[in-house]
Amino acid sequence: MMMKFLFFSVFLIPLSLKKKMEWIVSFMFFFMFIMFVLTFSFSKSFSLISMFLGCDYISYFFILLTIWILGLMVMASEKIITLNFFSNLFILMLLMLMISLFLVFSSLNLLIFYIFFEVSVIPTLILILGWGYQPERIQAGVYMFFYMLLTSLPMMVSIFYLYSKFNSLDFYKLLSLDSYFLFFCLTMIFMVKIPMYFVHLWLPKAHVEAPVSGSMILAGIMLKLGGYGLIRLMKLFIYIINDLSVIFISLSLVGSLIVSFMCLVQSDMKALIAYSSVSHMGLVLAGIFSFSLWGVTGAFIMMLAHGLCSSGLFCLSNMSFERLGSRSLFLSKGLINYMPNMTFWWFLFCSSNMAAPPSLNLLGEIMIINSMISWSMNLVFIIMLVSFFSASYSLYLYSFSQHGKSSSMTYYFYSGSIREYLTLLLHWVPLNLLVFVGDLMV
Repeated sequence: MMMKFLFFSVFLIPLSLKKKMEWIVSFMFFFMFIMFVLTFSFSKSFSLISMFLGCDYISYFFILLTIWILGLMVMASEKIITLNFFSNLFILMLLMLMISLFLVFSSLNLLIFYIFFEVSVIPTLILILGWGYQPERIQAGVYMFFYMLLTSLPMMVSIFYLYSKFNSLDFYKLLSLDSYFLFFCLTMIFMVKIPMYFVHLWLPKAHVEAPVSGSMILAGIMLKLGGYGLIRLMKLFIYIINDLSVIFISLSLVGSLIVSFMCLVQSDMKALIAYSSVSHMGLVLAGIFSFSLWGVTGAFIMMLAHGLCSSGLFCLSNMSFERLGSRSLFLSKGLINYMPNMTFWWFLFCSSNMAAPPSLNLLGEIMIINSMISWSMNLVFIIMLVSFFSASYSLYLYSFSQHGKSSSMTYYFYSGSIREYLTLLLHWVPLNLLVFVGDLMV
């Protein structure tokens, strides 16, 4: 069953080689999304198993998120398509991402998971280097590449060791281990990918230099690979996680708080949204290391919500950038006077970013906060601060960009095209309607 979706993606590649096929590919992504929704059987264990691929609840929702975000990436990248700026190669990169991410999320084997986990970095790197905005994109790409490279080699060697120990790399045949060294070798790559505070510096650089599509895939999917990998390998380190959870939870929450302060002094819209991603993913990491059902489920829901919300915010910042030619909050003041319709969308996404109801962020955050407080009552104060400053930087982003006196420079503004509003609507609707099927995800 899963192989047919893989072949669907592979056979879209010839379409990318023809001119003016970009919107057809985008439509095909949404068609694939509907097909995938209709074929899933809601059993408690793995389903749709074929060859080395299978699907459970977690991978099912992440594959849906991947297909959805990739379809929206084409819609958000109209400039690349209309200017014909190597648009064929751009679509090819998206299809490569689709194939690699599909295999990451549906793989039942640790080695195949690892191979395509690494392969997915390459199209992302090409997106940043090929369609990024400034010359610093090369430095950002190198940062990202070397962070991944440094942590991927220990994981590869650890996988070979696991094979010699268990004679299999299928997830369901792996048993728990008690080696701290092996734990760090296998999980550091996920910590970098999430990214955990201290190994997060590649993310703001990559976001600021990436085109809107690169930012969408980074925020929407690539950060989720880290959380997905940790959840998948959690049963290997049951005893170790219990010992080390105090370190990782403390580091995640303190890191989230520090990054929230950093958000409040950013003048670049994209940098602010990128740092807010680090802050949110710190909560996700804390939820996973609480090692409770509420914590892990909350982290999973938070990842889905963040994927849609952060991607939508990057779309909005790009829409301002295309009109102003700058992402600076000092130059983009008073946008409410020029684009009142777009201000409404800024309000919706900023409120979702601060976990206002009825967004999925709220459900995820409540579950993570519950799991944190049941883990230790001493965390109440720091969680309160993280939550408060999360609202602070979302309000800061909204009020600074929309209100105030606009700069004396004159710009050509119009209220926005149907394509832009549709892209934003398709981010916002699942973000706020999925909360009504929260019992399905829990």
